[in-house]
Amino acid sequence: MKTIITTSLAVALAMSVALPASAQISDRTIRIANGVAEDHPVGDGVDAMTQCIDEATGGAWTINAFWSSSLGDDLQSAQSLRSGTLEMVISSTSPLVAIEPALGVFDLPFLLSSEQEADALLDGEFGTYMADMMPQHNLVNLAFWENGFRNLSNSVRPVEELADFEGMRVRVMQNNIFLDTFQTLGTNATPMAFGEVFTALETGAIDAQENPYVTIDTSRFYEVQDYVSNTRHAYTPFMVLFSKPIFDTYSQEEQQILVDCAIVGRDAQRSASRALSDESLQRIIDAGIEVNDISDEAMGEIREAVAGVYERSADSIGSEVIERVNTELAAIRGQ
Repeated sequence: MKTIITTSLAVALAMSVALPASAQISDRTIRIANGVAEDHPVGDGVDAMTQCIDEATGGAWTINAFWSSSLGDDLQSAQSLRSGTLEMVISSTSPLVAIEPALGVFDLPFLLSSEQEADALLDGEFGTYMADMMPQHNLVNLAFWENGFRNLSNSVRPVEELADFEGMRVRVMQNNIFLDTFQTLGTNATPMAFGEVFTALETGAIDAQENPYVTIDTSRFYEVQDYVSNTRHAYTPFMVLFSKPIFDTYSQEEQQILVDCAIVGRDAQRSASRALSDESLQRIIDAGIEVNDISDEAMGEIREAVAGVYERSADSIGSEVIERVNTELAAIRGQ
């Protein structure tokens, strides 16, 4: 990865137009797995990335995207990358904690406060630091895309204060930090693969789930939920991961195309995600969901309740990782 130079969107676009197919570019088929629906903003990113790749390779590469966990959930797909039986997966960082525990840093509650802060962190030195951990697991991170700030939906009651979490059966992603966070809040937290969530909500096996507005919208959770509370309790990135065993068979020119076009896709995906977030929220409201904000006082109590998650997670994430992210965020915030 040290030979790959990350470029700006303008340079990447220029490269994608100017670079002709050559002897260093072979005919290839790349399968992309992910867990979301095709109309999620990830689809916009995949479209932009595919167009970039098509131009950069002169049409020598075929990109096939598979949606809604049709090739398995994110962790299963990532394991297929590691074994070299699948080329690419676009996955939230959270399920990947089972492979690289340091990625749990992104699951710490209330770590980030804005999208701009997230971009600065992920596209800067800390993002490179995290990406450099992946090759030891036979994975290459091409870019960080956006899943976004997560909010709670449920079918029990509006969550307006800490006490409202009590006893709620909440689906959480399959990692211990989310489990600890929501157990600390007083819920009956239930780890579950994303593809199982709609049916579990529909049948009443669980009461609640937490995801960005766009995912709540595109996954049609509003059909089986009554309330959405604007908790913004975590910001989850997507990682655009490539199989290292396959990546290592590519020429340096081909590797560069993957990185540059993933960055083109990143910028398109983030833009679409942010544009669609407000639209998704309005569609959720129009569908009959009751949406509420949480007062600053109540949010302060909630944040205080989960502060201990940081200390309890230090062993699994690595205290040096938590110290580094806090240092870089302080610099970003000008503290």
